[in-house]
Amino acid sequence: MTATRDWAREWAEGDGQPLQLLGHDGRILRPEVARPPDDLVREGLRLMLLSRAIDERCTNLQRQGRLGLYAPVLGQEAAVVGSHLAIDPAVDWLVPASREQPAMLRHGWPLDRMLALMLGRFEAARIPDDVRMLPRQQSIGSQLPHAVGIAWSASIERRDDVTLAYCGDGATSEGDFHEACNLAGVMQVPLVLVVINNQYAISTPIAKQTRAARLADRARGYGFPGVAVDGNDLLAVHEVTSQAVERARSGQGPTMIEAVTYRLGFHNTSDNPSLYREPAEVARAEELDPVARVVAYAETQGLVDAAAVEAQVLEARAEVATALERALTYPTPGPDDVFRHVSAEEDQRASE
Repeated sequence: MTATRDWAREWAEGDGQPLQLLGHDGRILRPEVARPPDDLVREGLRLMLLSRAIDERCTNLQRQGRLGLYAPVLGQEAAVVGSHLAIDPAVDWLVPASREQPAMLRHGWPLDRMLALMLGRFEAARIPDDVRMLPRQQSIGSQLPHAVGIAWSASIERRDDVTLAYCGDGATSEGDFHEACNLAGVMQVPLVLVVINNQYAISTPIAKQTRAARLADRARGYGFPGVAVDGNDLLAVHEVTSQAVERARSGQGPTMIEAVTYRLGFHNTSDNPSLYREPAEVARAEELDPVARVVAYAETQGLVDAAAVEAQVLEARAEVATALERALTYPTPGPDDVFRHVSAEEDQRASE
């Protein structure tokens, strides 16, 4: 792809519609944009199919009573994978929200450790020291000030790493979001903030959260660029994020990216979306399936065929099954574990 165009400016001067490069049928809509590397498409598809395999297995585990709660990525895979493919896990920081599983895996968190967390085996779920990632955050928006702090430290120490942070549309209604964005703009920190607008903050639709035409418009008030992109378009998300990362790394400050997508499933396994969404709305969103779009493109380019995609699906399921077997071997926590890792030196009274 190309990084020579100023996508944020092009969007700001356009009609306000999310930028799109890949059509619903898998056709490139902007022939002037260079063809994406084949490896990018292959890796993007692999991660998206792996994400769906994780969703499938963890939802089944929760229904069996073996897992407490799970938030699927279903329908949002292109927004997560496309953006994360734009950073270097060996250099950059990842600050996830609560449903960025494929990004966390690509960043270096082993799948068996991720599953261990979901199974409540917290000691085994610890993020390795060499993985530049904060833990997933269930408390909406509370990780964003930390993301700005990490990015600010890079500026102070003159490092060249970038912080990629995620939040949902609901988090933009939280004070932590506004405070983080204001500080990021004032200090011009190397932050890329991806707001995944999946249309609902649990059961509250976006129209009841804000009167803003686009969430990306808010970036202007903080003094840095914002851009809305089709969150079901892997290539467009990657292109826009790549340019934002380049801006941040070169000292030009933060960028806000609104990835406009749709949560095809439930908010989490305790949610019943049929109580607040019409079936016709969901059916329309399913026609824009981000995985199907990438498959269609990859097929037209001769990168995959139906048999190859099916083989990848089976391979992803097998990878999840193997990781789950390892996760189940890790010990479950006991009462004393409540006191562990609270202090640098363990309090001996905890075991008395």
